[in-house]
Amino acid sequence: MSGTRFINGAIAGGLDSLVIEGAAIASRPASPTDATVDLAGGYLLPGFIDTQVNGGGDVLLNDSPTVEAIARIGAAHRRYGTTSFLPTLISDDLDKVDAAMRAVEQAIDAGVPGVIGIHLEGPFLNAARKGTHDPAKFRTLDDDAIALLSSLKAGRTLVTLAPETCTDDDIRRLASASVVVAAGHTDASYERMKSAFAAGVSGVTHLFNAMSPLSHRAPGVVGATLEDEQAYAGIIVDGHHVSPAALRIAIRSRPRDRFMLVTDAMPTVGSATKTFSLQGKTIRANNGVCMEENGTLAGSDLDMETALRNAVAMIGLSVDEASFMASGAPAAFLGLRDRGSLIPGQRADLVWLDAELRLRAVWQAGERVPPAA
Repeated sequence: MSGTRFINGAIAGGLDSLVIEGAAIASRPASPTDATVDLAGGYLLPGFIDTQVNGGGDVLLNDSPTVEAIARIGAAHRRYGTTSFLPTLISDDLDKVDAAMRAVEQAIDAGVPGVIGIHLEGPFLNAARKGTHDPAKFRTLDDDAIALLSSLKAGRTLVTLAPETCTDDDIRRLASASVVVAAGHTDASYERMKSAFAAGVSGVTHLFNAMSPLSHRAPGVVGATLEDEQAYAGIIVDGHHVSPAALRIAIRSRPRDRFMLVTDAMPTVGSATKTFSLQGKTIRANNGVCMEENGTLAGSDLDMETALRNAVAMIGLSVDEASFMASGAPAAFLGLRDRGSLIPGQRADLVWLDAELRLRAVWQAGERVPPAA
């Protein structure tokens, strides 16, 4: 069986060349029958894995929790190098949560490219750190809710909650049901956050944003996270959600392999339309920033290609470090063993960037897909 060989570029992992065959990275050497892709001095990286994708391509998951919407969101982000993603539901009623979970199951069963589960960002949050979420949707994490959150039959479930609104036993029950639990939109104290980490919270959603900050007498969620060397932290590197200086300080304070690039993307990504409605509020995207009319940040107009380029330019990361935050770290966070690196047997999810880190091409499960226009 012939494959495709990649040469003449910086290949993640320090490889001189890489061969893919079918949907996987091959362990064999190159063959004369292989097609050749000349990387022209660019970079070949693992496909990006985005754990927080609210929308794209003019679609918001909350408005349309369907297989078709998930496919459209995935297609919009794939053109920017995202080969795996968690469609993300912003705080909503539990019947909408149920509908979104069932749509994700159907999408995975139908083979919709890239979808690997669901991220439920709420509704178990703290109104004091609501951000753009509608506090009227917030509710208590009870037995029925835990049963629902534990019900996904295919893919990964990531739940963002405020630890101060539930108990450590609630967290343990979710974690024991293989739900990945993250803290976000939370005003938890340092002490409450440390206890939640011990109970099974394994990460935080968009570090610094919508959480109790680090101060010298009250370290808060940010302080607890920066001190914890095991917890994963999603970061939105758009120059607006968090000061690049704050991100540089954070990254110096703990293991870099525990940070993940995320977009928190809204329907404007992959769309010429830069205005949309979120639960009755008009949101406008301008210069990569999505805001309510009152100035509250409301997700982002960020894609993963830009997030990686920003991580290099704004934070001073190497391409390899930024690449790991875009693929290896989220794969490890979600427990995905078949992607996130360029080793034999892994899925052939690849991103080719030129020397200026501009996207040239994407391969998803070995199939080349077109880049963004």
